[in-house]
Amino acid sequence: MKQIISIYALACCGLLNPLVAAENTKALTPLDRLMQGNQRYVNSTTVCHEDWTAKRTAVSAEQKPFAVIIACSDSRVPPEIVFDQALGDLFVVRIAGNVVDDFAVGSIEYGVNILGANLIVVLGHSNCGAVSAALYGKKFDNHIQEVITAIQPAIESIKGASGNLLEKATKANIVAVAKKLKTSKPLLSKLVEQGKVTIIGGYYELDSGKVEYLEKF
Repeated sequence: MKQIISIYALACCGLLNPLVAAENTKALTPLDRLMQGNQRYVNSTTVCHEDWTAKRTAVSAEQKPFAVIIACSDSRVPPEIVFDQALGDLFVVRIAGNVVDDFAVGSIEYGVNILGANLIVVLGHSNCGAVSAALYGKKFDNHIQEVITAIQPAIESIKGASGNLLEKATKANIVAVAKKLKTSKPLLSKLVEQGKVTIIGGYYELDSGKVEYLEKF
C-alpha cells in the first residue's frame, strides 16, 4: 500500500511519465494537490524533490503551473517545499508580508492568463515579521515602510480584538490581499466572476508545517 501511495504521489508531482501523471491527477483539483502535498511535507514523506534532472529536462521548454502562490519572502516559507511540488508546478510571487503592488498583480495575471493556472493562494504565516512591525507601529526611513503601510489596513480591521493579535492581524492581511485580488480590474475580477479562477487564503504555521485554509474569494 505504501508503495502504491508513493507512486501516486510521484505522478501528482509529474515525476513519472507525463501521460501517467496526467491520468492520476485529472481527478484532483489544484487545491487537492496542494493539500495532499502539504500533508506529505508535514509527515516528512515528501516525494517531489527526488529527481531534479528528469524534471528539469521535462519542463525546460515550457511551464504549466497549476497554481499561483502569493507568499511572504520569509526564508522559512518556501512554497515548493511547503506544498511538496516540483519544478514547473507553482508560479510563485513573493513579497514581504505577502502584500501585492501593480508589479505583483501583473505577475499573477501572467500566471493565470498566459500560463493557465486557475487557483491563486495568498499564503501568510505565523510570526510574520512584516505584520508584527505593522501591528506594533515600527517606523522605517527606507522602503521597508512601504510594506508596513500596505499592511496597515489589516491592523486597523482588528482594533479592539483580544487574544493572539499577531495571528489575527496576519489572517486579516491575508483576507485583505485576497479581496484586493478578487476586485482587481480588468482581468482578475472578470476571471473570478466567470468561475475560471479561484482565490483562497492560507495560513502557514511555522512550528507544525501545516497550512490552514481560510475562506475562498
